[in-house]
Amino acid sequence: MSTSRPPSSPTAEAGRHDRKGRLVNQSRAFRSVRTFDYLAEGDRYLTQRPSPEFSFAIIGCGMMGTEHMRNALLEGSGRIQGLYDPSPRSIEVAKKILKRAAGEKAAQEVRVYDSLDQACADPEVDAVFICTPNHTHLDLMRAAVRHDKAIFLEKPIATSVDDAYEVCRLAVNHSKLVQFGLQYRYKAIYAEAIEEALQRGSLGRLHQVSIAEHRFPFLDKVDQWNKFNANTGGTLIEKCCHYFDLLNLFAGGAPTRVFASGHQAVNFLDFEKDGLRADGLDHAQVIIDYENDAVGAFSLCMFAPGSSEDLVLCGDHGRLHASEKSVLGAANENRIDIWVGENGAARTITPAYPPYIEAAGHHGSTFFEHVAFVDALRTGNGSGATIESGFWSVVVGAAAQLSIERREAVSIDEILPRGFDGAFTGNSAGD
Repeated sequence: MSTSRPPSSPTAEAGRHDRKGRLVNQSRAFRSVRTFDYLAEGDRYLTQRPSPEFSFAIIGCGMMGTEHMRNALLEGSGRIQGLYDPSPRSIEVAKKILKRAAGEKAAQEVRVYDSLDQACADPEVDAVFICTPNHTHLDLMRAAVRHDKAIFLEKPIATSVDDAYEVCRLAVNHSKLVQFGLQYRYKAIYAEAIEEALQRGSLGRLHQVSIAEHRFPFLDKVDQWNKFNANTGGTLIEKCCHYFDLLNLFAGGAPTRVFASGHQAVNFLDFEKDGLRADGLDHAQVIIDYENDAVGAFSLCMFAPGSSEDLVLCGDHGRLHASEKSVLGAANENRIDIWVGENGAARTITPAYPPYIEAAGHHGSTFFEHVAFVDALRTGNGSGATIESGFWSVVVGAAAQLSIERREAVSIDEILPRGFDGAFTGNSAGD
């Protein structure tokens, strides 16, 4: 008998954000225009900048660390108190980005820490953002929870099920808010699909959920850490936990069995570093059975000349197809088709965020993830990914990796930690 538990109710976990934001006469659209830089603060009204409520430390100043820095500043509730990264070049680039986004004074005054402990011990810091390579997440969580700071931990939360479980236990017992970085639920197409399927219920009960991501290869990283399974946990954990989080959310039940097939056929076949050959999958197909008899499917291709994501939801009242796609170098084209037959009017919508929000990273999803995080800091209630969500997104990815290795279906019960009872409660956003 399975000891796993279904995810929290879709309504509670739908990841909706407060879209009201500020009034038009305080819009970020005015604040982001550099034309008004000649104005003194006392002369600003439409372009008035808010006074930050929170101070953040960024741990890991690569692509995701600097993206979180930009979005924190764009959202406006947080300021960047300090930076930590063992790479001097990463720190240098982060300070340049900070100067462009917040001005010379902010870049000069930002603290550069010698260690994570020093960052967490800074009395001026309210929250730390851990944006480091996957295989470092558990050790950094162990260090961070020794301090009385809120924590934002990037995805995936760990590279194995056992490590993910320990991360979750640390999060549950931490004195302050913990939120995990599964921001794809905030992408425009997925946010609208969540609204339609889980909030409005216009598709009825969902029986079949599928996602396809066809895209370009893994990008360059410091020390090329993302080319090796020992660092990532495998492509289906590293890259695909976002999608498994969405599949779990839409399916509305606990995964029970996973079957997958995949290979490394095209990407990095001749790539070596320090005598090790790159070994990450570059394509795969995954089938997921859920305890409520819903079926999930995921298709990955990482050698496409562009980026294409497709979500298909089939319920007993209708069907939804959401897509986000672009050729390399072009703007995204978003579209959602909703068919409900005799249950109502069919619709086509083109969801999108303002360009300055989409340009801040991951098509606007990181910005709204920050909105959820600061809401949770203020109120204790947020719509971010729960502790439970972070765990199950790794579980499905790990089962898929193991299925490919064994060439057979893998039961979820087989890979759950010993003594696991499926219960996660604590201080995570959305709980």
